[in-house]
Amino acid sequence: MSHDFTEADEPFSLFGAWLADATRTEPNDPNAMAIASVDEAGLPNIRMVLMKGYDAEGIVFYTNFESAKGRELLAAKKAAGLFHWKSLRRQVRFRGNVSVVSDAEADAYFASRPRDSRIGAWASQQSRPLESRFALEKAVVREGVRFAVGEVPRPPHWSGFRIAPVEIEFWHDRPFRLHDRTVFRRADPAQPWTRTRLYP
Repeated sequence: MSHDFTEADEPFSLFGAWLADATRTEPNDPNAMAIASVDEAGLPNIRMVLMKGYDAEGIVFYTNFESAKGRELLAAKKAAGLFHWKSLRRQVRFRGNVSVVSDAEADAYFASRPRDSRIGAWASQQSRPLESRFALEKAVVREGVRFAVGEVPRPPHWSGFRIAPVEIEFWHDRPFRLHDRTVFRRADPAQPWTRTRLYP
């Protein structure tokens, strides 16, 4: 892709082009992103997740809502994220408001997962203390027996979040740390984007 990304009019088509580049060059998980949330004391948490979709409405990933990130995102309704594509020397940062995807979206994605992953979603009490690996394996066996016949339904505590960015920054490495940075901002998702070039 042309290096002169700083003249793009809106961020999502540019993000799509960068993601396509990363899909060709990254050795693992070009859709991996770090997601930051805050706990009830305002202390940040960050972890890697996999983006499972994006469009002009936002960026989507799925998780157990009873996990630490699930509880924090449901409480604060805000998040920040980062894609880092080392092979391309590029980063995309974003932040915005969080909403829950529709049941239909969550059901469709859950049904597309491997059966063992669907059973694992029932077995794992994500982010809570685990006495031993054996306890987890027993839970997986128990849920496998329970869903031995037929489809594995989506757990009620498992769904997706959509982050609707109000800010997206594109960063590209350049010699002598004189990097190219362009940020798109909007007051809320209903407003048009403004574009600003930043000093490195």
